Amino acid sequence: MSFTRLILLPIAALASVAAPAAPPSSPAAAAARVRAHVEFLADDLLEGRGTGTRGHEIAAAYVAGQYRAMGLEPAGENGGWYQWVPFRRATLVPGKTAVAMTVGGRTTAVSEYELGLRPSITEKIRAIDAGMVFVGYGLSDPALGIDDYAGLDTRGKIVVMFRGTPDGLPSDIAAHLMSSKDRIAAAHGAVGLLELGTRGGRAANSPISLHSRRPTTDWVDKSGRSGFDNGSLTVMLSASPAMAERLFAGAPRTLAAVRAEAATKSARPRGFALQPRLSIRSESAWEEFRSPEVIGLLPGADPLLKGQYIAMMGHLDHLGLKADAKPGEDRVYNGALDNATGVATLLEAARGFVDSGRPPRRSILFIAHTGEEVGLLGADYFAAHPTVPIGQIVGGVDLDMPVPLYQFTDVVAFGGDHSTIARAVAKAGKAMNISVSPDPMPQEAFFTRSDHYRFVERGVPAILLFTGYGNGGKAKFEDFFAKHYHQPSDDLKLPILWDAAARYAEFNYLIARQLADADARPMWYQGNYFGNRFAPAAPRAPR
Repeated sequence: MSFTRLILLPIAALASVAAPAAPPSSPAAAAARVRAHVEFLADDLLEGRGTGTRGHEIAAAYVAGQYRAMGLEPAGENGGWYQWVPFRRATLVPGKTAVAMTVGGRTTAVSEYELGLRPSITEKIRAIDAGMVFVGYGLSDPALGIDDYAGLDTRGKIVVMFRGTPDGLPSDIAAHLMSSKDRIAAAHGAVGLLELGTRGGRAANSPISLHSRRPTTDWVDKSGRSGFDNGSLTVMLSASPAMAERLFAGAPRTLAAVRAEAATKSARPRGFALQPRLSIRSESAWEEFRSPEVIGLLPGADPLLKGQYIAMMGHLDHLGLKADAKPGEDRVYNGALDNATGVATLLEAARGFVDSGRPPRRSILFIAHTGEEVGLLGADYFAAHPTVPIGQIVGGVDLDMPVPLYQFTDVVAFGGDHSTIARAVAKAGKAMNISVSPDPMPQEAFFTRSDHYRFVERGVPAILLFTGYGNGGKAKFEDFFAKHYHQPSDDLKLPILWDAAARYAEFNYLIARQLADADARPMWYQGNYFGNRFAPAAPRAPR
């Protein structure tokens, strides 16, 4: 249902879904606007909008111009549209890294093919000498009754752990725990972290990929604080299959035995001390650069609620240019669906508010993030350095990679199970005759993989909305992920249905409108893991 058709609904029907009159815009005009945005943002001239590149800055200027044309107010730094994120790229200085392992009084040098070392964002020179402890999956969470560190002395040690999580945890919680292992290790005083696969995989004598030669990128603010700021945790390592087995030499159990236990359902291998000791000396080189968040504001009209903000967001960056493209090969990662279409529909949703002629009760922030493709870094910087108080951002809606290659009849709200934002999604669906489906891909853990999650980690209820699997959507999604996701072929040659993209924008507008105009702010459900973890003092709603 278009914005135009929505205003023809009976007043009683509108009241039943708490949806205000929508802006007078024809479906064709909305589709044309979305198409125009995508055609600019995904053009080869922007060279893939890589974080920190000129192409991304051109895209940012375009978005800021669109904000201004709609009459939004700048909400970046110093009265402008931008918040410049200070990034640092770290690499290991060749010839300045030495790793040695001591076992039973015998010390041997270790090559980068045996132990890979990640460069450091915060320490140019590192020097540690530490013992090692196996800690199972490396998880610890009192709320879940999990503590793989129980009874182990890990202070000043390098902790060795299996990747992933054991069976039996909800996918969203498992994904959160996987992304938190460094923080958990630091909380237990570890100085290093090394992850191993639960299965042997490659031949035991095959080398690891050269993690030591890969750059590491993160933000670093004026105080020197980084997004990867984990106190005692100094080194992140990876091991070849042969080295992984050597680490368990002389231990109470072999690596093969522990892996066999991990392969049994719901098993949680207990940890123990390892015999080897590692000595690591390394030097990192740094490259500083910056990239903008683009932030517009539509002030709320309710004197009591305008100090609360709903954040609508989508990432503007993509992967840039393919470094190893062959002559004549397409080397531009245009990111038409990921995420030019998301930003285009963000702009169309913003236009929905402006053209409605009815300001929202709460204020709305429209944020085009940078650095999503390098680890949700722009969103993380904004959430750590918000241009409005983070405690006043009460809800988030993330528009990331819609797949408008079919006429969708359902949507999936990743994160909807956790807060009352699910109710706004359901009401918007009722108004547009679109159903809300459960997560069809729980194994992908999309809830933790997009920018809204950096707001969740600061206690803000938020969702990511995807078009669903209905009406042929499953086949379209699978084909896109198999052939085009993070490939140069995610470009304007795709058979994009612009009316479907505009409909996705309308749906997100209605969700945000619900959140902005409701009497009560979005709330975590009672007993919800993420609410309890990140916002223990915030108000709760019954499920």
